[in-house]
Amino acid sequence: MSWWSIGRRYFVVNGFDGALTMLGLTTGFHLEGEVALDVAIRACLATAVALAVSGVTSAYLSESAERRRSLSELERAMLTDLSESAQASAARRVPLLIAVVNGGAPLLLCLVVIAPLWLAHAGVMLPLAPLPASMATGFLCIFGLGVFLGRVSGTFWLWSGAKTLLIAIGTVLLIRLLGVWL
Repeated sequence: MSWWSIGRRYFVVNGFDGALTMLGLTTGFHLEGEVALDVAIRACLATAVALAVSGVTSAYLSESAERRRSLSELERAMLTDLSESAQASAARRVPLLIAVVNGGAPLLLCLVVIAPLWLAHAGVMLPLAPLPASMATGFLCIFGLGVFLGRVSGTFWLWSGAKTLLIAIGTVLLIRLLGVWL
């Protein structure tokens, strides 16, 4: 299995987490009513940074452990030291690449989802109010991830995108429902 197939999976999983988390935050702010844009932006950025750091460190730690284990098992099976081999080099390099993808994906998608907040804060006129515009961007990102998954799996892209969009809509409805009780 190539590092890219693993990285692609991590990109989708953590990108989905990032986009859905920002959709949740912006939905919560929207339900709150009057929230200052700078407060919403700071909260979203802090969350994006936390997701990125979590993604980088968790992927690096887990992938490094798995790669070291696989290398050790291979060394035992071959009865030789492979510390200078291509396998050892890959065992050191691949966790770094996967960690960057795993942490970069949620950061990238978070920044895309909150872009309308920044634009509005900078005085750019948007077709929607800032929070609904950010929420719409979140829906588009999540739909796009579904389309990407459809392309990867060879299934109908629209159906795949619709499934991820339904998850996002269900999440927003759940947040709205919980908001009634809080």
